[in-house]
Amino acid sequence: MITGSLRRRAVAASALVLTGALALSACGDSNDSGDSGESGGSNTSADAKLAAMVPDAIKSDGKIVVGTDASYPPNESVDPGTQKIVGWDIELFDAVAAKIGLKTEYHNAGFDTIIPGVQSGKYEAGVSSFTDTKEREQAVDFVTYYSAGTAWAALKGNPKGVNPEDACGKSIGVQQGTVQVEDLTAKSKECTDAGKPAIKQVVRKQQTEVNNDLVAGKVDAMAADSPIIGDAVKKTGKLEIIGEVYDTAPYGYTFGKNSGQFKDAVLAAVKALIADGTYKKILTEYGVESGAITEPAINAAQS
Repeated sequence: MITGSLRRRAVAASALVLTGALALSACGDSNDSGDSGESGGSNTSADAKLAAMVPDAIKSDGKIVVGTDASYPPNESVDPGTQKIVGWDIELFDAVAAKIGLKTEYHNAGFDTIIPGVQSGKYEAGVSSFTDTKEREQAVDFVTYYSAGTAWAALKGNPKGVNPEDACGKSIGVQQGTVQVEDLTAKSKECTDAGKPAIKQVVRKQQTEVNNDLVAGKVDAMAADSPIIGDAVKKTGKLEIIGEVYDTAPYGYTFGKNSGQFKDAVLAAVKALIADGTYKKILTEYGVESGAITEPAINAAQS
């Protein structure tokens, strides 16, 4: 398992500041896979004081409607046996919801449709390994709960000799809409500015497709969040981590700017789960405890 912490995907600014009719259009049913599931599996006891902080409009039906892209194991994925959305990110938010007296209803959606969906009110929260950035904070509010960074992987033995610091001319797999796309674009420009061949980005809609490309030898390496890289290395037995984790930043749950005290209740719930040991227990069970934080916050982006 990777040492250090991890990070998830970024979306272009134009996708983050959608409002009004444009946001509603961007979040139509055609962008949602239609897969959803209600969860109440956490054994966490509700805190009456925190539950009282949740706005009536959200707690009236007893659940939080959540948008997530379930193609990012071990954070969020679909269990092939039950077809339920699972992962440490899901299990942790279930515990958060239980702490404020609510259940969760997850909707499997395209990653880049979730923030617009939160803006429009289609989703009451976004739980999908979102990196908290200043750019995104213009569109939604964040409650941080993890520390994140980017990692790379290649086939065992790194047969193509990929160096993440100098991948000029190499084919690198990456998921669309992620921070790694921006990272590879910047690295590729450094290559061409130096008179070297550009990095060939092989962009896939889902991270699982990127993983499969690498295992099949269709790309020379891949870049993704470190828990995803660590999980792929562990499960395939054919990959290895190359280089070091870099660009660490906080993950955050996303909420609409008009959600009132909802984000404050969630922040208090995360703090309570850290204090009672539930938070560390869930992360440890999935082997991702290296990214644990001790001070969750609202809108804590550094850049």
